[in-house]
Amino acid sequence: MMRPHVDPLVFFPSKPAKSLEKLGFRLGAVGTHASRTIMLSELDAMLAAAPCSALRAEYAAAIIEDNCLQKRTACTRRISNQRLGELYALDPLVALFRVVRKLWDIDPAARPQLAMLAALARDPLLRTSAAPVLTQPDGSEIQRAPIRDALRCCVGERMNDATVDKVVRNVLSSWSQSGHLTGRTFKRRTLVKASTTALSFALWLGRVAGFRGSDLLQCGWVAALDCTASSARGLAMDAKRLGFIDFRTVNDVVEIGVDRLDPGIGRPQPHGAT
Repeated sequence: MMRPHVDPLVFFPSKPAKSLEKLGFRLGAVGTHASRTIMLSELDAMLAAAPCSALRAEYAAAIIEDNCLQKRTACTRRISNQRLGELYALDPLVALFRVVRKLWDIDPAARPQLAMLAALARDPLLRTSAAPVLTQPDGSEIQRAPIRDALRCCVGERMNDATVDKVVRNVLSSWSQSGHLTGRTFKRRTLVKASTTALSFALWLGRVAGFRGSDLLQCGWVAALDCTASSARGLAMDAKRLGFIDFRTVNDVVEIGVDRLDPGIGRPQPHGAT
C-alpha cells in the first residue's frame, strides 16, 4: 500500500492527544502571542542567569527577585515570569523544556530556532501563523491578511479585531526574531539555515507528536526550519554523529530515535528509587 503523503505544515499527524500536554505541548486556541512575542532576548538572559539544574521556582526568583531581565517594575517582572513560563515551561519536570535546556548551551547560534520551535509547540496562536508565513517564497513580502484570516479561524469570535491585529504584529515580530522574516515596516520572507541542533529538537517534537519513519523528516516541525526531507536527512546523519539522536536507513525504511535528547533530569522517580 502506498504511504500517504504528509503535508509539511502538519504539526500533528492526527488529532493531538491530551497526553501531549504532560510533555510540554499546549493545545487549544489560547496563546501568549495575544500579548507577547517569543521573547528571545529575555529567554536568553534568563537561562544565562540560572544554572542548568534550576527548578521552576529558581527561574522565577531570577526574574522577579534578582531582576535578571532588568525590568523596571515588580509588576513587569512578574508578568515576564508568567509569559516566559507559558512559552517555555521553565520547569525540568517538563520534557520539552528539558530538551531545550540541554541544547541551549551546546549551540548558541541555534538559539533563535530552538526558541521558535519551543514556542510553536506551546503557543497555538503562533502555530496557526506558521502556514501563512512558511509557505511564502524566499524574498516575498508577507501579507497580513492571510495570517489574520488563519487566526480568526482559530479563535472564532473570542477575540475582537484589534486583538487579532495585535496577535498578527506579535507573530510577525517572533518570526523576525527567529530569522524567518526581515524588515521593519514591510516584512519579507527569508529562508533560515537549519542547524543540526535545532533539527534534532524538531525531530524530537515530531516524534513525540506522533510522526514516524520518513514522515518525520517532512513534518511541520522540520518544515519550520525551512528543511526539505533531503536536507533534513543530511542533518539527521550529522545529529547521529554528534550523539543527539539515533538514525538508521535501510533501503526506503527510516528509523529515528530521539531518546538520547531527554536524559530524564527532574523526572519524578518511582517510590523507593535512589
